[in-house]
Amino acid sequence: MSQDLKTAALDYHKNPAPGKVAVRLTKPCATQQELSLAYTPGVAIPCKEIEARPETVWDYTGRGNAVAVVSDGTAVLGLGNIGPAAGLPVMEGKCVLFKHFADIDAIPLCLSKVFNADGTTDAKKLISVVETLEPCLGGINLEDIAGPACFEVETTLKARMGIPVFHDDQHGTAIISGAAVVNALKLVGKKIEAARFVVNGAGAAGISCSEFYIALGARRENFILCDSKGVIYKGRTAAMTVEKERFASDTKARTLTEALQGADIFIGLSIANCVTQEMVRGMAKDAIIFPMSNPTPEIMPDLAWEAGAAVVGTGRSDFPNQINNVLGFPGIFRGALDTRATQINEEMKQAASLALAELANEEIPSDVKKLLLAAYPGEATTGMFDGTNPLKKTYVIPKPFDPRVVPRVARFVAKAAMETGVAQVQIPDLDAYEKALAARIANKNR
Repeated sequence: MSQDLKTAALDYHKNPAPGKVAVRLTKPCATQQELSLAYTPGVAIPCKEIEARPETVWDYTGRGNAVAVVSDGTAVLGLGNIGPAAGLPVMEGKCVLFKHFADIDAIPLCLSKVFNADGTTDAKKLISVVETLEPCLGGINLEDIAGPACFEVETTLKARMGIPVFHDDQHGTAIISGAAVVNALKLVGKKIEAARFVVNGAGAAGISCSEFYIALGARRENFILCDSKGVIYKGRTAAMTVEKERFASDTKARTLTEALQGADIFIGLSIANCVTQEMVRGMAKDAIIFPMSNPTPEIMPDLAWEAGAAVVGTGRSDFPNQINNVLGFPGIFRGALDTRATQINEEMKQAASLALAELANEEIPSDVKKLLLAAYPGEATTGMFDGTNPLKKTYVIPKPFDPRVVPRVARFVAKAAMETGVAQVQIPDLDAYEKALAARIANKNR
């Protein structure tokens, strides 16, 4: 990390006020009359209404637009188990993205005293805290909670709470990369059900991505997962979990190099520089490589392309095909909140992924292209955003600053929520909803 970046980052987080989020009022409070409405005596009236008819809490409070970003700081991306206080800037950053991209009021909550004696997450303690928050929130975004506790935490909270609970480290990466996989396979003329996958990293993200690709049509028997001990194969006993057992392969491969022989797709959710050009050359023709470790990927894109990869995408914004969770969670929660969904189910996740895949195949309107030219001047000069169908090997996924992303994802998610019966509010005209949401977000950011 350069000294210039360190200085700029610390200054950004400290000035003109510490942190990145604050409370903003939605009603004026400048007169005696407004004070009496905001607090005593007027506030007693909505209180009594909600007591008599609990569903009116959505009409008289900000609950319907409120999401908590909850973490215990045990698995902060690229930083590891740094604890709740050190993880707070990351959770504040997530809240910034919720607000900027989807106009959702997000609250960072970093929890302490939810640990075992060895510093790992005590799932039961964390669950007991989070489930008490339901009366004041429309949704829960779990973040940077280490496995395997994160699986129990999300599963239990989803069962106990009547609002959406979403672990973004698991599902966000899966949803975004799933869209990229669908479009990359389309470009190279391969079918997902025939594609051979190698996933390096068998934590929350690696397991969830693999399960998600299977939901999109991939076959479980075509997966090889690797962790720090090597290939996860049938009969292995070291460092195994229930989640890993589901992917124990009937294979003679024991190393990542051996696993990649003849593979069509590499998914990296592990450590920097663990893939070599020689490994890429051993993959199938027109290999697809998504090394998503941050800040340094498993292999740098230029090296992967040099070695014969057809499509390469990373988690970084300075390379083509950025697989960034911000393409997913703002629109996913927006659609869930606007339908007052009781959960974010598998159909809603798949809908979000397909929305992104579809958008990358659509001609980019001139007004949107103007915004993209300003946000991505270098890539724009290569013709990345041109054509009636801009899909290409350097553009298999939309850009985060494409203003069409959140409205489109929210629309697809809302539709899936209504079709699967988890929506408590119906949106009769989805065309109008997408258009109105685009205008709302644009006006907020002016």
